[in-house]
Amino acid sequence: MPASINRVVADVAPGSDNPLNFALTKRDQRTIDMVAAAVRQKQVLLAYQPIMQARDQSKVAFYEGLIRVLDETGRVIPAGAFLEAIENLELGRQLDTLALDEGLRALHENPELRLSINMSARSIGYEPWNRVLDKWLKQNELIGERLILEITESSAMGVPELVVDFMDRLQLRGICFAMDDFGAGYTALRYFKEFCFDVIKIDGQFIKGIADDPDNQAMTSAMISIAKHFDMLTVAEFVECEADAQKLVSLGVDCLQGYHFAAATTRPAWLRDKHLSQAV
Repeated sequence: MPASINRVVADVAPGSDNPLNFALTKRDQRTIDMVAAAVRQKQVLLAYQPIMQARDQSKVAFYEGLIRVLDETGRVIPAGAFLEAIENLELGRQLDTLALDEGLRALHENPELRLSINMSARSIGYEPWNRVLDKWLKQNELIGERLILEITESSAMGVPELVVDFMDRLQLRGICFAMDDFGAGYTALRYFKEFCFDVIKIDGQFIKGIADDPDNQAMTSAMISIAKHFDMLTVAEFVECEADAQKLVSLGVDCLQGYHFAAATTRPAWLRDKHLSQAV
């Protein structure tokens, strides 16, 4: 190997003396510390984004509750800024538990609400998560019928047998399941029919700019066809313009989610209405 290549490899190879590796580790540790502090103080909340019906885009099919944490200054930090750093730690399970608690409280307090909550397959056997679910279902058994649990495709494929058993048990309690990021490339098709998801959320990489991308149109059409065969509702994520929305409707998708309709908000209409009525 030429000496110049050796120097490049040495510069980027992982190790304690690598400045880039050190900087990334420090950044991740700061992120972990920030989330850990928020979890300890329960400075977490959900931001709600509507998923619209494709046939009548003025109507909400359901909402997705997206976890947010507050940093030491009170800023709202979205999941994309910290999830990768914590998803394999117990901290990730703790955050799943708090998200579930927030979501189930919202369902309990708002009988018309239908809500999806994200979780990792790693939380399936996590006792605090299961205790929160059991607590709320005992308090109000009807909220299970309005709860959708979202599991990413990559997370589900990590422990497919565990996910299948988990879904079988909770679907008996009325809970629905959505596979998030479908098409991202992780699903072994031999498992697909065993999962029995109720909802498939098509990964945004196929959706952005789909109106002008024949390849993504073909891929999305195929995923919609698979979902329909298994009687699954389809949601297109990251819909950001009218042209893409119209193309997705023509392809037969059931629901649409993205900035074209609304960003996620920590102050959804039902909370604003509640605060207004309390003020009056």
